[in-house]
Amino acid sequence: MRRILTLSVVGGLLAVVSARAAPELPFVGQDALYQLQLGAPAGGDVVAGSGQMGYEVIDACNGWAVRQRLEMTLINGDGQVTRTVSDYATWEAKDGLAFRFHTVDTTDGEVDDRLDGEAHLDRQGGPGEVTYTAPKAATVKLPVGTMFPMWQTEAIIRAARAGEKFIAMPLFDGTGENGASDSSVAIDGWEPPVVARDAGDASRFSMLAKLPSTRVHVAFFSRKPDTVVPDFEIGMRYFLNGVADGLAMNFGDFTMDGKLVHLAILPSHC
Repeated sequence: MRRILTLSVVGGLLAVVSARAAPELPFVGQDALYQLQLGAPAGGDVVAGSGQMGYEVIDACNGWAVRQRLEMTLINGDGQVTRTVSDYATWEAKDGLAFRFHTVDTTDGEVDDRLDGEAHLDRQGGPGEVTYTAPKAATVKLPVGTMFPMWQTEAIIRAARAGEKFIAMPLFDGTGENGASDSSVAIDGWEPPVVARDAGDASRFSMLAKLPSTRVHVAFFSRKPDTVVPDFEIGMRYFLNGVADGLAMNFGDFTMDGKLVHLAILPSHC
């Protein structure tokens, strides 16, 4: 199994890197808001939950500036209410070689975690390293094949357009202290606009109804050798311009479904 997974990773990465010779995808700046509700039972103690996630992408000319704010209110079987907030801001170079990140997680107003730093790749497809400045100074190597989040999104959409069903790569997104995680992406076809228009909450937005799309499921794993269960999973529909809808997030103990309720395409000033 290890050998098969390794070959899949390498094959997928070679396809992605060679695809850079193709025209750039028409990614757009966006201001999106998702309404969250507790999803299917996952066996944990959470019995009710709601929230919202704001996701903003700004075309910063030589890079993408991203801000994500995830707010959730959870209620357990004893009636205890917990409010969590994750505030996440990054800048990623469009050539995929540099990445800066700032993350703050709070529970009921108290800071749980704070991560700051920057990462660089030696070349497209890695390797590289990440330098943390908070919560403590540290340097961690990034393996060959590492991608940053916007490049991973681009790789997924390119793979879907090429008819691939699965890709995998190490991902560094600035949300953990141990460097890159492994990500596995299952891809469910490349659908023409007429299909996208007839499915999901995207039909409310004319700019999405005219675009082809793909449904994907992404699982994130620790890179420890004995890891078999993902740390986090998310399903979604990706459109050609990089906008997502129909979120299904699995946090392990509970799941949350996200509905796109607001979308504005932000103009590029480059």
